[in-house]
Amino acid sequence: MKKRKLGKSGLEVSAIGFGCMGLTFGYGPAINEPDAIALIQRAYHCGVTFFDTAEAYSKGVNEELLGKAVRLFRDKIVIATKFGFKGGDPSIGLDSQPKSIRSMVDASLQRLKTDVIDLLYQHRVDTNVPMEDVAGTVSDLIKEGKVKHFGLSEAGIQSIKRAHSVQPVTALQNEYSLWWREPEQELMKTLEELEIGLVAFSPLGKGFLTGAINESTTFDANDFRNIVPRFSEENRKANLVVVKRIQEFAESKNATAAQVALAWVMAQKPWIVPIPGTTKIHRLEENLKAEQLTLTPNDLSEIENAFASIEVQGARYPPHLQARVGK
Repeated sequence: MKKRKLGKSGLEVSAIGFGCMGLTFGYGPAINEPDAIALIQRAYHCGVTFFDTAEAYSKGVNEELLGKAVRLFRDKIVIATKFGFKGGDPSIGLDSQPKSIRSMVDASLQRLKTDVIDLLYQHRVDTNVPMEDVAGTVSDLIKEGKVKHFGLSEAGIQSIKRAHSVQPVTALQNEYSLWWREPEQELMKTLEELEIGLVAFSPLGKGFLTGAINESTTFDANDFRNIVPRFSEENRKANLVVVKRIQEFAESKNATAAQVALAWVMAQKPWIVPIPGTTKIHRLEENLKAEQLTLTPNDLSEIENAFASIEVQGARYPPHLQARVGK
């Protein structure tokens, strides 16, 4: 698989990464450990060198799983993880106190069975802690050899600039896809100016852009899409027009809707890396083939024109989660 560099940092990763969250958290019951390990290892053997996890995904269980899976090829991959929630539990609240960052990093290193975290993100901006203190703490951890690169997740422009002035930010992790294009409004310009990479999570619209979800789909009781306005039955029905347009274009390219959606994200900037997640090996392999799909300027114009008249229905997050982003 081709490689991409995240910003001016020189951090080189596979053009498509793997988001581990859904293996244990967010989308219903965790898949069993042997299957999860096999999936991560298959991703590596297919060329993936960039794996994303977080303390907040099942209170560290996700990190432990990744650590076990990559043990034999740890030195050949990039591991990204995140800090910022009290006790690793998003339901309790935010905590980016310097002391907490340090204890979290030590715990993550142990769970990941590694000596260094390649890319450490602040999971959400904690407005109770000055960004300069957060960036300064991570800067110290980099000097100590526990961390290599600093990242932010879902941060606002001013927070990015404040952090970057203390410790260069390698990457911003943000949702970005054909049905969530808000980063294009202002964020992308800032990232380009500061030479910060964009790691795009949910590049397949939390599964919706694959065409596998419709208005009749029922989610597991623990699936967080149950509380996402965009995934209400009414909005899913209205938003199927998005999927239909992608599928029509995909057919003309002998590709799948998922592959087109991922190729579109990668075509926007050379410093954008999508990190789709899945629990199925055949979906993993389908997603990774998107790297071989090249969209021409005419293709991109066609997609742009097809979406110009479509207004996606429903908010991306419920209010309590929306309140944590863009700070």
